Amino acid sequence: MNDTAVPPEALLVTVAPTGAETTKADCPQLPTTLDELVTAAQECEAAGAAMVHVHIRDDEHRPSLDGRRLAETVAALREGTDLVVQLSTGGSVHDPLEQRLKVLDAAPDSCSLTMGTTNFGDDVFSNPWPFVAELYQLSQEREVVPEFELFDLGHVAALRRLLDRHGLPYGGRVHCDFVMGVPGGMPGTTDALVAGVAALPPEVTSWSATGIGRTTLPVGLAALSKGGHLRVGMEDVLTLSRGVPVERNAQLVERAVAMGELAQRRPMTTAEARTLLGVRPAA
Repeated sequence: MNDTAVPPEALLVTVAPTGAETTKADCPQLPTTLDELVTAAQECEAAGAAMVHVHIRDDEHRPSLDGRRLAETVAALREGTDLVVQLSTGGSVHDPLEQRLKVLDAAPDSCSLTMGTTNFGDDVFSNPWPFVAELYQLSQEREVVPEFELFDLGHVAALRRLLDRHGLPYGGRVHCDFVMGVPGGMPGTTDALVAGVAALPPEVTSWSATGIGRTTLPVGLAALSKGGHLRVGMEDVLTLSRGVPVERNAQLVERAVAMGELAQRRPMTTAEARTLLGVRPAA
C-alpha cells in the first residue's frame, strides 16, 4: 500500500469545509456561499491542505446538488486555488440516487464514492450496490478519480468486490477514506482503524481517516501512527475543544499539520497530491 512516487513523509491533508448536516443558522461561520467557500479553501491551502471535499448550498444555505452551481463551484475553486477539487456524490441523505450520479457532470478532479449503505444518526445514507457500481463505472468513463468512503468494515469488503468486478479506477491509484464515529457506522477508535487498514485490498495505494466530532483527535493520531493521511474540516467537527467553537476551517488544517509534524510528516504539495491520487495535472 506504499506509493513510492510521493515521499513517505508527505502528508495529504484534505479539508471538508461545509458538509450537508450543519445549518447556517446554527453555525454562522460555516462557509455556505461560493465566496465563503473559495475564501475558506484559499486559507486552508495556505495552511497546508492539498485537497478540498466539497458540498454546496443553495441561496437559502440548504444542501444542493444543482448542476449549474456545482460547475460554477469547480471553476471558482480551480481559478482561486491549486487544490485537488473533490465533489461529494453523497449530497445529503435525502438526495435521490439519479441526482447524485449527475454530480460528475461538473467534471471535478475527484469524487467521493461511498461503498455501502449505512445508518446515519436517525437517517439512512443509501448506497445500494447497483448505484455504487454505476457511479464507479461513470467515474472511469469521465476520468474522475474516486475516493472510496468506508463507513464500516463491510464497505472494505465491498471495495474488494468492486475492484474484482470493474478493475482499477481512472489514474490507476486506489485511495480510501475511513469515515469514523458516525452514529451507525464504525466507531472512531484506534482498534477499529487498525482492523479496517488490515482488511484493505492490496490494490489500495493510499488511505486517509476522518474522525467525526469527539473522535477527530483519536482517529487523527491513530491514522498518523499507521502511516495514513488526514481529512479534517467543519463538515466533521465544529469544536476545537470542549466549549471552544471552530471559527475557520484553516484552524483544523493547522492542527492537522501540527499533528503531522509531531509524526515527522510535512504537508503534501498539491502537485504531490495529484501524483498520489492519479488525478489529471492542474490546467
